Amino acid sequence: MLKTGQDFLEGLRDGRVVYVGSERIDDVTRHPAFRNAAHSIAEIYDLKADPAYRDLMSFEEGGERFSAYYLKARSRDDLVRRTECHRKIAEMSYGLLGRSPDYIASFVTGMNLKPELFGRFAGNVTRYYEHMRRNDVYAAHAIVSPQAARDPNFWQKQNIPTPSCRVVREDDDGVVVRGMKMLATGAIIADEVWIGNILPLSPEAKAESITFAVPCNTPGLSLWSRKPLEPTARSEFEAPLTWRFDETDAMVMFDDVKVPWERVFVHNDPLLSRGLYIETPAHAYGNHQSNIRYLVKLQFLVGLASRIAAATGADQVPAVRETLGRLASLEALLAGMVAGQIQAAEEWPTPGYVTYNRRMMYAALNWGVENYSAVVDCVRELCGGGMFQMPADASVLDDPEIAAFFRTYWHTPQMDAVERMKLFRVAWDIVGSEFAGRHLQYEKFFPGALFVVRNHNFREAPWAEWTAMVDGLLARMEPPAPETLPLAAE
Repeated sequence: MLKTGQDFLEGLRDGRVVYVGSERIDDVTRHPAFRNAAHSIAEIYDLKADPAYRDLMSFEEGGERFSAYYLKARSRDDLVRRTECHRKIAEMSYGLLGRSPDYIASFVTGMNLKPELFGRFAGNVTRYYEHMRRNDVYAAHAIVSPQAARDPNFWQKQNIPTPSCRVVREDDDGVVVRGMKMLATGAIIADEVWIGNILPLSPEAKAESITFAVPCNTPGLSLWSRKPLEPTARSEFEAPLTWRFDETDAMVMFDDVKVPWERVFVHNDPLLSRGLYIETPAHAYGNHQSNIRYLVKLQFLVGLASRIAAATGADQVPAVRETLGRLASLEALLAGMVAGQIQAAEEWPTPGYVTYNRRMMYAALNWGVENYSAVVDCVRELCGGGMFQMPADASVLDDPEIAAFFRTYWHTPQMDAVERMKLFRVAWDIVGSEFAGRHLQYEKFFPGALFVVRNHNFREAPWAEWTAMVDGLLARMEPPAPETLPLAAE
């Protein structure tokens, strides 16, 4: 069933516990810290429900329609269909909503190409997939232990429990968990939250190896938001990106939360707790979405760079055109890696299914982590001091006399004053605002620290094939027999 935006918003008024500092938020759909971001997600649901996009963003199975990101790909055409749905969703936010509803849904769909990996919990994984797609669920995730939990010896010496989320009791009807997980981007405006472990756990960390999913209004669960940025935007004119797309990040706190057994996917198995992401297509499906979202964001940044250069005629300067050409080549490079994930699709993990090429997917993740700062810096350099030449806010247009001065002296031959002001407001919001700073940090770390991303690339590389090329050459290099050597010059 495909939800509408109104269905989604009504579902958020469910008694979830959200804290901003000491303030408890009762309705995130109306609170100034979250309302616009919540409505941005609602727009995604409305787009999917629009008959004009029905075939692009959904598919039919068993007489029901489901969002296209729940499609289990059996061909390259199926992968293309998933990709185009991701692209349409990303374009709605200019690639700024990193954890839109298609993200975790893709992870769970990927897991269901190999549910037998989960052993006695395989049925739970399959049923959760059916629950998500039938109810068009928007799930967030938190799959990293808090930084304070990374030295277990400290907590043992202090004789106090680790802050990491862990099982503290097993009952007939489920497990009870206590502790924290980070960092649940989007959870404050999501239906449910998936909890797990993307980093390796020690064999002794069985209690922490729990993987499960629960609704965000589960008793005992609370979401602790970072500073919301949406309230810093006075209007969409002043900060158009902050105004609509601050999806929030939050710590997830569990205070003796009961998790029913049917919502448990891994328990007492540290190896599987991490392995489920890379031994199934979960990582390939989920991070392909990330690649698409990043590509759309890059296209937005390159388009913004072009507009900024054209606003003053700088686009006619050879050095500026060279910079724009470099940005265009970077976009084409990433687009090629995205296309390659489909063209070089793998028949994996089981016969009958295909998956986005994992090596190219991880390479694109690595490219993104390494290059986002440099791309933003190019946009910053093209802006120069233009952003600081603009009046403080749009109230300059309220007074006819002041507005006349502004329109007369701030325009250029290429663009009128108000359009320039709008352009530089957008530029500041992605280059210099707090929202921009959050995105700079996000793009560096959302797939994990750089060494984590590179280790994924190392793991998937065909080292045996590459070293065989070297070994083949070495095998030809037999020392020559002495009699075949030329005589030394006398």
